[in-house]
Amino acid sequence: MMPVRHVPLAALTVAALSVFPVVARAQSGLTLQQAVERAQRESFAARAAASTRDAAQQRNRAFGARLLPQISLDGDLPIYNRSIIPVLQPDGSTLFRAQQQNEARLNMRVSQQIPLTGGNLFVESSLARVQISGEQDFRNWSSTPFRVGLSQNLLRSNSQAWNAREQGLQIDAAERQFLEAREDLAIQTANAFFDHYSARMTLENARNNATINDTLYTLNKGRYEVGKIGENDLLQNELALLRSRNAVNNARLEFDRTLAALRLRLNFPADAPLTIEVTGEVPAVRADTILAVSEALRNRAEMTEQELQTVQARRRVSEARYNSGFGAQLQASVGYNQSASDLDLAYRDLRDAQRFSLAVSMPLIQWGARGADIQAAKAEEARAESNRRLAREELVQEAHFAALQLEQSRSQLELSAKADTVANKRFEVAKNRYIIGRIGIDNLFIAQNEKDQALQQYVQALRGYWQAYYRLRRTTLYDFGEGRAIRP
Repeated sequence: MMPVRHVPLAALTVAALSVFPVVARAQSGLTLQQAVERAQRESFAARAAASTRDAAQQRNRAFGARLLPQISLDGDLPIYNRSIIPVLQPDGSTLFRAQQQNEARLNMRVSQQIPLTGGNLFVESSLARVQISGEQDFRNWSSTPFRVGLSQNLLRSNSQAWNAREQGLQIDAAERQFLEAREDLAIQTANAFFDHYSARMTLENARNNATINDTLYTLNKGRYEVGKIGENDLLQNELALLRSRNAVNNARLEFDRTLAALRLRLNFPADAPLTIEVTGEVPAVRADTILAVSEALRNRAEMTEQELQTVQARRRVSEARYNSGFGAQLQASVGYNQSASDLDLAYRDLRDAQRFSLAVSMPLIQWGARGADIQAAKAEEARAESNRRLAREELVQEAHFAALQLEQSRSQLELSAKADTVANKRFEVAKNRYIIGRIGIDNLFIAQNEKDQALQQYVQALRGYWQAYYRLRRTTLYDFGEGRAIRP
């Protein structure tokens, strides 16, 4: 950690009246790093981000599970039909007869996708029963103890292969988005943290100013009574006192508001005391722009999302080219089957069963629809590629300037800390000179205002550094302090 030298606020000391205690800036409490860790672990936004990531992981597990052999059991138990049906007679006439028909069917199948070809391989076993009651009773069992088959599209886009490519990119993007969401939480927490810190410092400074102005007003009333100062100086001092008291009230309200906002951001218990600690120390991190750019391109979800969009565009080109042209579907199966009036006989003397079919589809006239679909898909592919290249260049610039901004913020913090120290010393000198009557009250108030402005600038510079620090982490998903990519 690189220490930034900073001098605490000094209260006015008037030997003839009283001695005022020094207000310390740093209090024992929650540091920024601890606040960020708690927000990333306990906050509502962290839980929402984790739930989004978990949902993506479960979808990915479901996708992987569906690539394994699938076992299913289906059937109709039973199908009952009672109706009057036409029955053809031997003499060619038709009579209507009442009939009851009871059917049942059960089929067990083990299927396996073939991502390499886009086909489907299956093994199944089935049993069916038909019973008819009417003028003549009829009962029959039909069994297929074993059948293995293949269903395969020919000259068609392989949807299974495209699904696998897209799913791999989707889960990768989801993991990276989760990391980015955590770093977004770090930035938001840092903002809320320094909102509260700024409010606390403003309140302390306002109270200190009010105390100083009250002491000066008491001192100047005595001077006015003996004729050492004019009424205008006394009124100016009184006006400054009233303004400082009003500033205390406003600062107290802002302090309470920012504390409530920070408590909500951290999901901190309402009944637990919450104080923060700011030491003025910052990590000694040197961000190399080349490393920042390379890590951003390697780690950011944006690049994965752009790659996913490119893959989806290429898939649409493939589907437009192959799915609307000449194609075929091959179905083939071999196995054994038998039928008999008794269940036991339906599994004896099994007979060979083969099936083969090749269905073809050949559009003859499409009036240019297929070509237009292909050109539209290619245009979408070109758009996706252009967006990918643009996103890459924008990310390169974002990472490059994020690294530079961290270095710039470090310099600004050092200068602001020094300016705050100088402004405090100047105010002490001006205060002492005013007490002995060497300068007017206008010069004292100018020094006081400059002290207040220097304090605010220091707080903003400290905020700016941590914002730049966490923004660089968010942009690159890389921890420059540890020298490694950010992981959950």
